This record gives sequence, C-alpha cells and structure tokens, in this order.
Amino acid sequence: MSTQTKPGVSFRETMTGGFMLGETDPRTGEKKGKAAGIMLSIHCDINILDVYAFINDPQHYAPISGQVYELAFVHQGKPNYLAGKKEVRDDPGFDWWDDITTNYTRIHAGADKTGPVIAAGVIYIGRQQLIELIPTIRATNTTSPAESLRVLADFGHFFFGSVWDTFSKL
Repeated sequence: MSTQTKPGVSFRETMTGGFMLGETDPRTGEKKGKAAGIMLSIHCDINILDVYAFINDPQHYAPISGQVYELAFVHQGKPNYLAGKKEVRDDPGFDWWDDITTNYTRIHAGADKTGPVIAAGVIYIGRQQLIELIPTIRATNTTSPAESLRVLADFGHFFFGSVWDTFSKL
C-alpha cells in the first residue's frame, strides 16, 4: 500500500421520502408529500477515503460524489440549493433503523443554503434500499483479501457498535 492511500470503504446508497414544495419544515413536507404521492429520491456514492480517520472523527465525515446532501442546481431557470442532514438519534419507540437513516432535507431558493426554504421533506434508507446497498460495500486501497476483510470488519464493528451504544440504553 502506498503511503498516500489509506484503507477505505465505499458503497452506494439510495434515500427516498415524502417531499413538498412550499413547505419549510421537513416533517410537514414529508407528511404532505406522502399524502400527495410526491417523493424525492437521491442516489449517491459514499467513499470513505480513510476508514480509520472516519471512525475516529466525531463528525464521521465522508465525501459523497456529486455533493448530494448539499447540491446547487437550476430548476426552471432559477438557482436552487438542496441541503440535507442525516441525524443519528434515538427517538422514543423501537424505530432504530429510522433513527439512523433519516435525512432532513430542504431546498433553498438561490445558490446556497442562506436563501429562503421553498421545499422540505424527509428521506430514508428503506428495507429495499438496504438490501440493494449491502452488495455494494467494498474495501478500498487494501493490499490483500485479508486486509479487505479486516477493514470491512472494523467498519462493521464501528457502525453496529455505535448503533448498539445508542440504542442499548432504551
């Protein structure tokens, strides 16, 4: 392995949920969007360049190709900005999967997130999306199958360990 590359993990993720123009609150936008049959789906590639730095970083930052959770775009000739945040938290009840896969999403008028919110909703990774995500998980920048297995095991331990630490206190 080169000294410039570290072992990483990559995977593909799809998130879908109710979304509504004219709403500023993601939960309200989600509810109204679902009732009207209006859904937002985003497909993104996650590439964790250094899995051990990711695990140790309290923010757990990972680049997403296309900058999907913050994306400037033009719609009907006007600039817009999509910004979302995935929040891992424990809500009341046995809903741990929703708690770790929920992304509160807003579209702002203008070129960045300082513009007024013109649409909002909540998107999730559902059961089908999880099934489709699992075979895309890959270790990257490894030198052997054994190192790949170790990287994937460490990432899995981190992820499921974090979930356990958060939700075992129920």
